[in-house]
Amino acid sequence: MSETFRSLLGTLWRAIVTFALNGLVILLCSKAAANFEVPNYGHAVLIAIAIGVGNALLWPAIISIALRFAALTLGLGAILISGGIVMLAAELIDGVAVSFGAAVVVGVVLTVANIIFTTLLAMGDRDWYYQHVVLRAVKRAARKQGRKVNYTDVPGVFFLEIDGLAEPVLRRAIVNGHMPTVARWFQDGSHRIIRWTTDLSSQTSAAQAGLLLGSNEGIPAFRWYERESGEVKASSDPKVVAALEERLSTGAGLLAYGGTSRGNLISGDAPRSLLTLSQVRKQPYTRDFYAYFADPYNPPRTIALCVWDVLTELVEAARQRRLDVRPRIERGGKYPLLRVGMTVAMRDFNVFSLIGDMYEGVPVSYATFVGYDEVAHHSGVERRDAMDVLRRLDQQFARLERVAQHAPRPYEFVVLSDHGQSQGATFLQRYGKTLGDVVDDALVEQLEVAEIESLDEAWGAIGGAVTQASHSKGAFGAALRGVTTEEDGAVALGPEREQRQQLKEMAAGDDSAGDGDGRPDAIVLASGNLGLVYLPGSQRRLAREQIDDAYPGLIHALVIHPGIGFVMVDSEAGGPVAIGPDGEHRLESGETMGVDPLADYGAQAPRVLARNNGFEHAPDVYVVSRYWTDEDEVAAFEELVGSHGGLGGMQTQPFVLAPSRWSETPDEIVGAEAMHEVLVKWLEEAGLRDDEPGSA
Repeated sequence: MSETFRSLLGTLWRAIVTFALNGLVILLCSKAAANFEVPNYGHAVLIAIAIGVGNALLWPAIISIALRFAALTLGLGAILISGGIVMLAAELIDGVAVSFGAAVVVGVVLTVANIIFTTLLAMGDRDWYYQHVVLRAVKRAARKQGRKVNYTDVPGVFFLEIDGLAEPVLRRAIVNGHMPTVARWFQDGSHRIIRWTTDLSSQTSAAQAGLLLGSNEGIPAFRWYERESGEVKASSDPKVVAALEERLSTGAGLLAYGGTSRGNLISGDAPRSLLTLSQVRKQPYTRDFYAYFADPYNPPRTIALCVWDVLTELVEAARQRRLDVRPRIERGGKYPLLRVGMTVAMRDFNVFSLIGDMYEGVPVSYATFVGYDEVAHHSGVERRDAMDVLRRLDQQFARLERVAQHAPRPYEFVVLSDHGQSQGATFLQRYGKTLGDVVDDALVEQLEVAEIESLDEAWGAIGGAVTQASHSKGAFGAALRGVTTEEDGAVALGPEREQRQQLKEMAAGDDSAGDGDGRPDAIVLASGNLGLVYLPGSQRRLAREQIDDAYPGLIHALVIHPGIGFVMVDSEAGGPVAIGPDGEHRLESGETMGVDPLADYGAQAPRVLARNNGFEHAPDVYVVSRYWTDEDEVAAFEELVGSHGGLGGMQTQPFVLAPSRWSETPDEIVGAEAMHEVLVKWLEEAGLRDDEPGSA
């Protein structure tokens, strides 16, 4: 039996089973809904068949006209159109009557049912639909934007970043069956795993700037203070990230040669970006965004999965409380809704924009999947629901692999991470005080300490998505600009909006407090288990000797605290020095006195610390929490179970899973900039950087 014939039989079998099950669902809906009448099961199956045919034949024509409406209503328009197709199908069958409202509900119920059916019966393959419907929609969109579909035998490359996944966790996920697709790529020898070491700070803005632009110079942490302006900068602010990229870009980033950026913090000089924070104020939604809405299955499917994920979060949080799982944090309030934005909505938009890229033959694309990082922060690095996020993401990788079979060019897949996460009870949970409290206790009473709250990164990502929507053309974009956009063109939501306003007021100054210019005497910021202490009384960074004179006892109080591993300061006598409770490590000479405070933090700790010490906006005092080697735990200065940003444990151990046939890498890769050089070399060897930057 030929492969084509087997494929046709499989498609026919799936169609028969799907229509039979959908008919049953439709019959049950008619029993429950007052405005939906179906005489019997036979009529219900006929309706199911009519809906399937309508989706296949009518949807492409309808959506080509109504695509912008469907997209700018964030899926509601697509659901209404699907309801219209259900109503039309019912009109074609004698004896069937349905109201429009009931038809919309039936459409959503059918989507939920199909999610269950395809999961239980392993019928998730929608290749025919992708090939014959989504492909046509993508080609149409490309033509309207003056782009061509790239038919070639030269393989393109998709970089699929799993935010926050450490190399040891990846290996255990492969062994334990959480990621069967990635496991197959690794175990069949087609791919190999390469560990690399992060810079300080081990967090996304520094990592992605290095990976995608080749430079992360001057990024001390996720948040930092600039003495000249008196402003606290955050990597969740679109204008801050845009300024970073503008400063660091040479125009020849990883994606500059006809690439696309999907769901990233940094664009890598990609000519086209979607949901990329550095570009949301510059690039409105285009038809790249609309590939998602070319499939009528997507919006109701995403909504259903969001509801399911909220329920999953509530159940898992309750389970941790019931079993007294430790460490843990409170996960209520708005967090379940923030979580689904990262684990479901952002993931689905990324996947379908990548499908659009495939069908256009884009040479290289880089997409960040942030769901694991979000859940691991709150649940734990290898807890059950974090592993479930990886399992579902692996299913999406399998989907991309299947769809690639119909693309106009072959594709290679590279899975990588930007950093890992280290677990542990937080500093506040262990000691009943924050790092800001410790600094406050060490200073004289009349000095003011401002500890800037660390907010969930998801607020920035969702605000970026709304920002990009607000810059789109038409009434929808205009309405968003009028209601939510700030003066600088960046939307901030929830506590992110409130904090930005507070930081603006602090930078503007208020003579009634602090040192006379409205700025506090000390500013404390956190990036995982990395703390940054700024002393704004001086317009330049203070050396150790000056800190001891102006703030006597501060360094000593930090060093002797049982939750602090070491502090790093600059010194007039010997340059940068790491100071622990029982010894010092001079970073320039390598000389140690007493017990080396960096002994437990990895061989590269002196190197990455010395580099960060020279950054323009380095704090007066770097603080790194203690690392408990036996337990493999750190104490985050943020309220997060899994954290990253500093040193200690798996947070500094990201990975790249790359095709085995690609050239070998150096034995040791330290820093995102060094990893960028490896990625660029691979693309050059693949012939994907031969054109001019910006060409598609």
